[in-house]
Amino acid sequence: MAKILIADDSPTELAFLQETLKGTSHEIILARDGKEAEEKARTQPVDLIILDVVMPNKNGFQVCRDLKKDPKFSKIPIIITTSKSGDSDKFWGKKQGADEYITKPYEPVDILLAIKKHLGGTK
Repeated sequence: MAKILIADDSPTELAFLQETLKGTSHEIILARDGKEAEEKARTQPVDLIILDVVMPNKNGFQVCRDLKKDPKFSKIPIIITTSKSGDSDKFWGKKQGADEYITKPYEPVDILLAIKKHLGGTK
């Protein structure tokens, strides 16, 4: 069972992701802004992180960059989910260390495939 941290300031998006992952055996940890996401990542062991970009206190790019600079998190996959779909946004997301960049709106299968890709056979 993998622990997945999901950070998004939208209750609707958090509910969507929880519903998407309900059929899996993953443990879900929720954060409602970037600062909370980083605090939870640093205090609880996580196997994968899903970050929205536009969040209060600290945006997803900043959280991704700060975590990936820490050797403890360099191997933990980070998936960015955002409505920012420009090529420069995608480039910037990868530059900050994101392992995957998924633009909203997306289908549940898109996030499930990305999680499977980065966690391998972990359920």
